Amino acid sequence: MDVSLVRILICLIAGIAVIVLLTAKFRVHAFFALIIACFLVGLGVGMRLNDVLTTIKDGFGNILKSLGLLIVLGTTLGAILEHTGSTKVMANTILKIVGEKYAALAMSLTGFIVGLPIFCDSGYIVLSGLNKSLAKSTGISLAIMSTSLATGLYAVHCMIPPHPGAAAAAGIISVDFGRLMLTGIMIAIPAMISGYLWSKYAGKKIPAQLIDAAELIKGNQRLPSVIKAFMPVVVPIFLIALKSFFIVEPGTASNRINMYLMLGDPEIALAIGVLFAFNTMPSFKKDVLGPLLQEGAEKAGGILVIIGAGGAFGAILAATKLGTHLSEALPLASLGILFPFLLTSIVKTAQGSSTVAIITAASIILPLLHALGLDTDTGRLLCVLSMGAGSMMISHANDAYFWVIAKFSGLEMKTMLKVYSLATVCMGLTALAMVYIVSFII
Repeated sequence: MDVSLVRILICLIAGIAVIVLLTAKFRVHAFFALIIACFLVGLGVGMRLNDVLTTIKDGFGNILKSLGLLIVLGTTLGAILEHTGSTKVMANTILKIVGEKYAALAMSLTGFIVGLPIFCDSGYIVLSGLNKSLAKSTGISLAIMSTSLATGLYAVHCMIPPHPGAAAAAGIISVDFGRLMLTGIMIAIPAMISGYLWSKYAGKKIPAQLIDAAELIKGNQRLPSVIKAFMPVVVPIFLIALKSFFIVEPGTASNRINMYLMLGDPEIALAIGVLFAFNTMPSFKKDVLGPLLQEGAEKAGGILVIIGAGGAFGAILAATKLGTHLSEALPLASLGILFPFLLTSIVKTAQGSSTVAIITAASIILPLLHALGLDTDTGRLLCVLSMGAGSMMISHANDAYFWVIAKFSGLEMKTMLKVYSLATVCMGLTALAMVYIVSFII
C-alpha cells in the first residue's frame, strides 16, 4: 500500500477531529469514537475493509493482553479502599503530621497518596467532605483547599500506572512499568507542588465560603488503623520499586531470586495490595465483598474497552507507515520529547479527557519514535512521561473532572478557571521541565 504523506495526514486529522467532536460535543463514549476513527483512517488511506477489521482486532487484543489484569486489580484496590474509609485515615494522618496551619498542603499530599490507587474523580468525591470540614475549621478559602486536593490527585492520575492513560501509553510504546512508576513519582511531586503553590497564590483573594454543617464528613464509620490503611498502597509500590533496582540477566538467577523478583511484577504487586486491602474490611460478609469486587470489575471494563480501542487506533496508524513518511519529510529529531507533550496537550485541551488524550497521542507517536530519536528504552520512558505532562494541560469546562471539583466544592466557573484550570497549566509546564531534567540524568 503506497499512500502519500498528505493523504495520510488528512485522514489522521479527520480521525482526531472525529474523536474530539464525538466525545466533547456529542458525549459519545470514547470506545465508539476511537473505533469509528479507526475505520475512517484505515479506509481513508486505502486499506481493504477486511484488513482494517483484522488490524483493529489485533491492536485491541495486544494491548489488553498486557494491561487487562493491571487495570482490573487497580480498580478493585481503589474500590475497597474507598469503601473501608482507608482514604480518610490517610488524610487524617497526613493532617496530624503537617498541622492545621498547612491544611491545604496536607490535602495536596493526601490527594497524591490516595490518588496512587484511586482515580482522581473518585478520590475527590471521597475526600470532599473532609476537605470542606477543614476549610471551615481553619478559615482557609475553599478555592485553595479544593484546588490543592484536586491537583494532588491529578498529578498521579496523569503520570503513574495503574491509571489508565499512563498504563495504556506504557503498553502501546513498550515501557517498563516499574521504571515508569518510580520516575513518574519523581516528576509528579514537583507538578503537585506547583499546583499547590498556584492555588495558594490565586486563591488567597477569594473569601472563604460558609459551609452547611450537614455537608461535613460523618464520623460514625468504623475505620481501619493507620498501618492497615497505608499498607495496600505502600507495599505494591515498594515491591515494584525493589524489582526495578535489580537487573538480572535471563537464566542467571536462582529459583529463589526469581520468586522474589516475581513479587515485583505490577500485576503480582497489585494483587498483594488487594489482599492487604481486604485486611482493612471489618467483615467479609458476602453482601459487602461481592458488590465491591463487582464494582472493581465493572469500573475496569469501561476503562479497558477505551484502552483496547486506543490500541486498535495505534495499530491502524502503524499500518499506514506514518512514521516512515514523517521521518523523511520533517526534522522531528530536533523536537524530541517536546513533540509528545505538544500533541497530547492539544488533544487534551480540545476534548477534555486526559486518558483519551494520552492514548490517542501514544498511538500517533509509536511509529514516530525513531524519527524523534526516542527509540530506546530511556527514550520511550521519556516519551510517556512527556505525554503524561501534556495530558495535564488544560483542564477546563470540557473535562468531567473539572465539573466533579466544581460540584462537590461549590465553586463558581470563574473561580474554577482562575484557580484550578491555570493550576493545571503550571503543573503541565513543571512536569515538562522535570522530564527535561530527568533526560540529562538517566
